[in-house]
Amino acid sequence: MMSSQQHSNARRPVADAINRDYLGDEEHIVRRLTSAARVSEGQRASIARRAVALVEGVRNYQTQRTGLDAFLRKYDLSSQEGVILMCLAEALLRIPDDATADRLIADKIAAGDWAAHLSDAESLFVNASTWGLMLTGRIVRPSDADMHDPRGVLARIAGRIGEPVMRAAFRQAMRIMGHQFVMGRTIEEALDRSVSAENRLYRHSFDMLGEAALTASDAMRYLKAYHEAIQKIGAHSSRSSSIEASPSISVKLSALFPRYEFAQRQRVMEELAPRLLELAVAAKTVNIPLTVDAEEAERLELSLELIEYVALSRELQGWDGFGLAVQAYQKRAMDVIRWLKDLAQSSGQRLNVRLVKGAYWDTEIKRAQERGLAGYPVFTRKVNTDVSYIACARELIASGPEIYPQFATHNAQTVATIIELAGEQGRVFEFQRLHGMGEELYEQIVGEQKLGIPCRVYAPVGSHEDLLPYLVRRLLENGANTSFVNRIVDEEHAVADIVRDPVVEVDALTQIPHPRIPLPRMLYGSSRLNSIGVNLADPAEREPLLAKIKHAAQQRWVAGPIVNGELHESRGVEVRNPANRNEVIGVVREADVSLVDTALAAAVPAQLEWDATPASERAEILERAADLYEERMPELIAYCVREGGRTIPDSISEVREAVDFLRYYADRGRNEFGPGVRMPGPTGESNELKLRGRGVFCCISPWNFPLAIFTGQIAAALAAGNSVLAKPAEQTPLMATRAVQTLLEAGVPPDVLHLLPGDGATVGARIVADPRIAGVAFTGSTETAKLIHRSLANREGAIPVLIAETGGQNAMIVDSSALPEQVVLDIVQSSFNSAGQRCSALRVLYVQEEIADRVAELLAGYMEELVVGDPMSLATDVGPVIDPPSCEMLRAHAEKITRRARWSHAYKLRPEHEQGTFFAPAAVEIEALSQLTGEVFGPIVHLVRYRANKLDQVIEAVNATGFGLTLGVHTRVDATARYIASRVRAGNVYVNRNMIGAVVGVQPFGGRGLSGTGPKAGGPYYLHRFATEQTVTINTAAVGGNASLLTMAGE
Repeated sequence: MMSSQQHSNARRPVADAINRDYLGDEEHIVRRLTSAARVSEGQRASIARRAVALVEGVRNYQTQRTGLDAFLRKYDLSSQEGVILMCLAEALLRIPDDATADRLIADKIAAGDWAAHLSDAESLFVNASTWGLMLTGRIVRPSDADMHDPRGVLARIAGRIGEPVMRAAFRQAMRIMGHQFVMGRTIEEALDRSVSAENRLYRHSFDMLGEAALTASDAMRYLKAYHEAIQKIGAHSSRSSSIEASPSISVKLSALFPRYEFAQRQRVMEELAPRLLELAVAAKTVNIPLTVDAEEAERLELSLELIEYVALSRELQGWDGFGLAVQAYQKRAMDVIRWLKDLAQSSGQRLNVRLVKGAYWDTEIKRAQERGLAGYPVFTRKVNTDVSYIACARELIASGPEIYPQFATHNAQTVATIIELAGEQGRVFEFQRLHGMGEELYEQIVGEQKLGIPCRVYAPVGSHEDLLPYLVRRLLENGANTSFVNRIVDEEHAVADIVRDPVVEVDALTQIPHPRIPLPRMLYGSSRLNSIGVNLADPAEREPLLAKIKHAAQQRWVAGPIVNGELHESRGVEVRNPANRNEVIGVVREADVSLVDTALAAAVPAQLEWDATPASERAEILERAADLYEERMPELIAYCVREGGRTIPDSISEVREAVDFLRYYADRGRNEFGPGVRMPGPTGESNELKLRGRGVFCCISPWNFPLAIFTGQIAAALAAGNSVLAKPAEQTPLMATRAVQTLLEAGVPPDVLHLLPGDGATVGARIVADPRIAGVAFTGSTETAKLIHRSLANREGAIPVLIAETGGQNAMIVDSSALPEQVVLDIVQSSFNSAGQRCSALRVLYVQEEIADRVAELLAGYMEELVVGDPMSLATDVGPVIDPPSCEMLRAHAEKITRRARWSHAYKLRPEHEQGTFFAPAAVEIEALSQLTGEVFGPIVHLVRYRANKLDQVIEAVNATGFGLTLGVHTRVDATARYIASRVRAGNVYVNRNMIGAVVGVQPFGGRGLSGTGPKAGGPYYLHRFATEQTVTINTAAVGGNASLLTMAGE
């Protein structure tokens, strides 16, 4: 095995070879690929003739078509019914209880327009799917009238024969549908089916269904399944056949290791690499090929390091069976192929390269947008991917014997192009297709009586319950209306249109990238820029960032009051690193009462001038501050990590959130605090409504978001025309000092913004009690919010406003239709991210009893895979809690609640954790929510089982806490999600995702009841609470009559 040092040294060469176009300019890349994919006029004519013949051949088979091709035409992902059936097919077979299954059926069937898809001429499969069913001829035979009213007849059938029979019929139908997608439930069944009359002309690559492993035991189970499959495939294959003709196996690296992530690279190379080699050696022993499937873009470099590790192994010398899939939709595809050619030549190891289009396109686009990346790792147009595919195919065809090309496609134009290009060079290769798709196309190609070109079928093996992730990827890959699979059988599309050369199509484009998919930076259009993120998966971005963070973290920081632009620094209180309490990272001088008075004396008159400053100018200052925050991201991250104990990914998100607050409030201020709104009224007068600043605001921010919330409160107050006295949390004054310095540098007048760090009971209380304070923006505990509220209420003078965002007893409700693996990922993110120190974090997990054991098992297993440690390490998942009192509170609670727990699991801390305020992430099963007397602010999640018929009681228990901040829901039943969301009194509801990380301007954040006053931060109404309204009415007819009315009278 390679040593850690070797791993480190091997990292950059792969990245340097493949990453130049990682997020590159799509226009430039596609133009380059277009040149590589362009064929001569003679070749284009020859390709077109063959492609037309192939399409016409497929259409001649239309009356016989069955399976997924037929299904995709009727139920592509552009139809609601297509999505409905996919959800039914997977979830219905997995739901263990009848009540939830019945709700799922009712929910999905009621949502569809099924009559639009029924046809007497369709295959059995399509009509069976349309009814969800196989009801026809088995339980009931619908009349002709019924055939056009599926929802009505299903309701009558259910009433007549009962829901249990209906449920059984649907489940049987879904199994029949699953049979179309799955080669066999076991490898034996799949092997037997592979030699049946319909399949024997094809080669097969068996894919063991099942997705990413979450636990070590899951990974070992997958490893064992792969080993058993290899042995059985080997026993089934003919030893006399060539390696190319042998059946093969496809493996997913994410199934073999729970933390197959670039941040866990050392563990990947130490644990996953030997497992992959072990499987490759086993495949070599029985002389069958092994192919590594492609996964998400951020794993590409890591996967190639694993490929290199295996390819260079002496144990595999002389074996031509090792290979991998390459995704043509990635901008790096061509460079990956060239790197693979170099690897094959240098290692003397032939590589089998399966070229695919790619199946994670929507995920890649969304992730890039969410993360604020510089570009997309994939092409934004399908035709651009088609061009990339042809260019990459040409590169593979031109390679030497060190590469065996395998072309996975269902596109007749692509097939014809490859036949043309490979034929000219006499290149040996094979096609590949998915089981259940493309039969009519490849029936014209395989076999000695046809073109004699081999085709391998990618054949899923496993239970139907494991079908969903595979199925969704296939549908996304092939089911969209623009896909070739759909158009090839639709005679409304002219043959000439669907076999057009993609190079010619690209040549005709006026804009190469998709016009409706803006770059992540421009996600919000012209109103504001999206904050810049970091592509941590690319060493070219990651390593310089980490170096700058490390450099900034070595500084000894100084904090103190900033009044009238002057930093008051002198010998102060030491600030310590929560990950290592022995390390002093800076000092802070705390403000005293005299400085509070000095700041107030300056802020009151300054507010009048600031409020009179045009809103557009105030906005420009905030936008300059946003730019400075982005320029100083490494330094600000270092503050978040060292003072706040936040991990590097969390810290990047925090800086981005602060930037988004600055730009969002700048945009809202510019639009809402400029010229007033003209109000309707009688002729002869004008009425205008304007927003003005209230006065001096006190902004009291928490330590858990020492930059984002601190900046957000200040930015909102400033945008609305207020001056600000900022009082940061006692634990994080260093970050606050640097933030205020940056805001002043951006142009905020020094008498408008003042920083007053110190004890809440002294400094905060003194500010709040002063009658010159027009309002308080507070984020923190409910108890402190109540104290502030009482203090404000007891004051003499004008009535101030309180904007409070406090804690929450946040729950997630999981029914039995949910996917446990996805649920557990979201539980861990929601409960343990930021060491559970988020007001939005998950505290109480309600799981329907039928799946509670499985969820608990997965949760415990995945918790063991977490890395708790120094947040300066990119590998760390969970850092420390903020200080010793917080740690002691959590320990006391854990000890008490665990004594009565039905089940519990806790991460095991190591001796090195003792130097910091680390608390072991824990999960504890309790009887009822009422056992919790308040919010537990840390990485502890409390699990409560519930029965399906007790959902209302769950909702009542959640509401009875009085909190109402965030709520998570995991269910496949839309009606259940709507029902829960409408009845739980929560400010933010998240369905089928984690429940943290609200995005500014996208998911306005804030609660109700004990969780806050509103309005929501990062929302369109937030600035209004910082403002007063003024209506100005002018009698325009007071002098000289109403000229405009008189003018109209004369018309």
